[in-house]
Amino acid sequence: MGHPLHMHFVTSAADPDMLPPTVAEVAVVGRSNVGKSSLINALTNRKNLAHTSKTPGRTQLINLFAVDNKHDATDKALVDLPGYGFANAPAKVKASWQPMIEGYLTERESLVMIMVLIDGLVGPTKLDIQMLDWLRSLTLPHTVIATKHDKVKSSKRNARKRDLAQGCLLEEGDIVWTSAAKGVGIDRLQDLTRLWLEL
Repeated sequence: MGHPLHMHFVTSAADPDMLPPTVAEVAVVGRSNVGKSSLINALTNRKNLAHTSKTPGRTQLINLFAVDNKHDATDKALVDLPGYGFANAPAKVKASWQPMIEGYLTERESLVMIMVLIDGLVGPTKLDIQMLDWLRSLTLPHTVIATKHDKVKSSKRNARKRDLAQGCLLEEGDIVWTSAAKGVGIDRLQDLTRLWLEL
């Protein structure tokens, strides 16, 4: 593993306007069962900073984690957004997520990069493509992170990497492949996050 990111949980909010001001933020978006919490934990080398759940879609609020702050400042942050797609949540709650997520992504001035997590085993799904199309239409900075590298059989990995890149309309080298379980690509993603946040 590379150098873990030092993070601590600061706050949850249902409205982006309720988040504290920051200098720079990296947001994490993806389908409900893509492994966002596991990846955030892997970046910090801590097992339970972000709560993982056997029930996808438990993250129903915007969660802000301060990164590498030595004086309890929240000037650099990682922001975990509710997962889109399947979620075991009431329709009323789901209906509030889209404006919450879109509001955050379009209005947050300190947002410097959006990590779009795509399940390496199954993606990109129709919802993933919609998200990428929407981000491109607004020219929002984003990087595709393929999760669950360890779940893809080694004999199928080259074809899977090629197919996933084509599905996202990207070059294979544009996609960061990761495995929270095995540590694959985590050091590269830690370095990229530091670069994005200018740590």
